[in-house]
Amino acid sequence: MRSVCTRVTVCVRAQGPRGSGRALCAVAPQRALCVAVAPGKSEGRKGAERAGGQVRSFQEIPHTGRSGLINLVKFWREDRFRQIHKHMERTFNALGPIYREHVGTHSSVNIMLPADIAELFRSEGLHPRRMTLQPWATHRETRQHSKGVFLKNGEEWRADRLLLNKEVMMSAPVQRFLPLLDEVAMDFCRMLRARVEKEGRGEEGKRSLTLDPSPDLFRFALEASCHVIYGERIGLFSSSPSMESQKFIWAVERMLATTPPLLYLPPRLMLLAGAPLWTQHASAWDHIFSHAEARIQKGYQRLSSSQARGSEAAGGGQYTGVLGQLMEKGQLSLDLIKANVTELMAGGVDTVCVCVFVLPWCIFVHIDLFHVTSRAVVLQTAVPLQFALFELGRNPDVQERVRQQVRASWAQAGGDSVKALQGAPLLKGTIKEILRLYPVGTTVQRYPIKDIVLQNYHIPAGTMVQACLYPLGRSAEVFKDPQRFDPGRWGGAREEGQSAGGFRSLAFGFGARQCVGRRIAENEMQLLLMHILRSFHLSVLSSEDLKTTCTLILQPETPPRITFRKL
Repeated sequence: MRSVCTRVTVCVRAQGPRGSGRALCAVAPQRALCVAVAPGKSEGRKGAERAGGQVRSFQEIPHTGRSGLINLVKFWREDRFRQIHKHMERTFNALGPIYREHVGTHSSVNIMLPADIAELFRSEGLHPRRMTLQPWATHRETRQHSKGVFLKNGEEWRADRLLLNKEVMMSAPVQRFLPLLDEVAMDFCRMLRARVEKEGRGEEGKRSLTLDPSPDLFRFALEASCHVIYGERIGLFSSSPSMESQKFIWAVERMLATTPPLLYLPPRLMLLAGAPLWTQHASAWDHIFSHAEARIQKGYQRLSSSQARGSEAAGGGQYTGVLGQLMEKGQLSLDLIKANVTELMAGGVDTVCVCVFVLPWCIFVHIDLFHVTSRAVVLQTAVPLQFALFELGRNPDVQERVRQQVRASWAQAGGDSVKALQGAPLLKGTIKEILRLYPVGTTVQRYPIKDIVLQNYHIPAGTMVQACLYPLGRSAEVFKDPQRFDPGRWGGAREEGQSAGGFRSLAFGFGARQCVGRRIAENEMQLLLMHILRSFHLSVLSSEDLKTTCTLILQPETPPRITFRKL
């Protein structure tokens, strides 16, 4: 990989975001423009070469076809929607590190190299903008609910986001909610050990059981998230979960299942027509909000009771969850607290946003959206954990290295799970490696607030630009031996830096608009893997690569069956 740096003054005819020609005359900023080029590969591809040092026009960017309608028909006939991640990978291989795509009514510029992604994020501005999920916004408007940070933009978004960051992203609150996540992870492993002992084969104490863990992983992820957000358990590990919990699960499933087909239909028209699709979507959201309302009322009663007794403030005593902390501090109204807590519980909304764009017109695709399983609900944890158990199972040497580090750290920490995490960096590396190979969402989107240059092409302000995560994670230009599962590759100090070399791990987004639930999700996964590796040896029936499909998220076509053998 080498960098080509030049200082340019441009005066070119460029196309605006809507395709209207306009003259652009500007002087480049007083810094060199550095474009990463792979020797012998990117330079020779169509549209990726330089033209006498002059920045090339937007219209010259390689593309997959100018007609959105024709491309839509091709996507439908060739089933590209379900394989959008593979389609992106093939297109980059054919056209080079940047290309335009127009499908139906949606247009984007797609990129994959860290240097270009770095330039994109440098141009996102103080209030990064993302595509709005209009069905969700319409529900809030028609029900007169406040919107949370996911559905807001501008200064209003930033003010709320900064307050939420203090409760879910900063190191102090993270340290306070880690014990709640750990409690759920330990309960999960106790439940799994009991099941292996009861249903497994082999001699007592060393039994093994082969199963599809995805339903249990979903229950873990939802239970753990609720524990952190509400400060209380909802009982999903019970042999007979409450009807309230079951209805909540159904509502989240239904909301996510009905979102994609509504993205490209006018929600208000569907509302006026009384369309069953809209009715189911709105009813699901109504139940989710009712669930949040009930939890908020309980939290308010606990807080009032505590203050009436003159007991120690929640901040200095038992952790009361994100909800309790927000209510105690009183910097957000109850309506805004409800809106943001609801979005947090609706299944990792920031991950929904990065993957849902790649399903335009999915109502035309033969996907039974109303039978999306519970595996797709808690998006940021349950599905990556499936892939993690599979990769550890088919890479026994890697599994043993991670286990030995976990055991050593556990012993040194005296059985303190939170301290043990700090001494086991391979756990974090395992999660990053899984999200490199199997990103939950396939793209991260931004709309640059100023004209930028990517791969020596002019990109007008306001253009949707997508960083494509699946091709990025599997590119030999970015990662050495990219098909190899190697958690140790993330041990470098620059892994999350803001240099071009650091824009390689983007599963949770980046910057001010990265996933607000990131710290919850990362620690959920690391703690669960730590306890599983201490208790079980993992293996798989087949070491063949998993076939993946993209519906709301990237997931296995068939959930992998994992063999758990008690240690």
